[in-house]
Amino acid sequence: MHIHYPSDSELLRSEIAILAARMIAEDGADYGNAKRKAAKQILGDARPRGDILPDNSQIEEEVRIYHALFFGDSQPARLAHLRALAEQLMGELQRFRPHLTGAVLNGSAGEQTDIHLQLFADSPKEVEIWLMNRDIAFEVSESAHFKGRHFDPVETVSFMWHNEGVHLALYQTDDLRGAVKAGNGRPERIDLNALRRLIQESETP
Repeated sequence: MHIHYPSDSELLRSEIAILAARMIAEDGADYGNAKRKAAKQILGDARPRGDILPDNSQIEEEVRIYHALFFGDSQPARLAHLRALAEQLMGELQRFRPHLTGAVLNGSAGEQTDIHLQLFADSPKEVEIWLMNRDIAFEVSESAHFKGRHFDPVETVSFMWHNEGVHLALYQTDDLRGAVKAGNGRPERIDLNALRRLIQESETP
């Protein structure tokens, strides 16, 4: 029988993924920043080779393990709460074709997790006007385009909704035709109907 012994690169990659997952679970760090900070803590100032850095699917799995170990009693209820809020907000934002993405979708959400939605509108101003008409104070920033670094960043508005952080990445309508599968084969984003099915499936014993 062949026994696989992990290489030094595999061990480092796993160590970085575990530390990044802890930052995400405890501090609410995003995957990119958590990966960079974890690599710096472990490797120092040395520039990491590409084969040493874990991909998001590996970090996501470590986040799940971390939640199961330390938040097994509270995490499912927290996830259900965030998904219910996302469903409510997406219902109100239907005219902008909202899609849920991130940890609330993939099930790795924890206490520090915010709700991340992708909206597809003719103009970001439409969404901003919608928020202002409802007296919702928001901040504007930029997020990386889901199609990759070769595409311009997209405007993102952030605000509090029922005491939870929400981030709306504002895409053009044509971007809806982009890829919807993550590297692990799971959906990268889902619409409101798919979220309702997911919630129903989660509630079925």
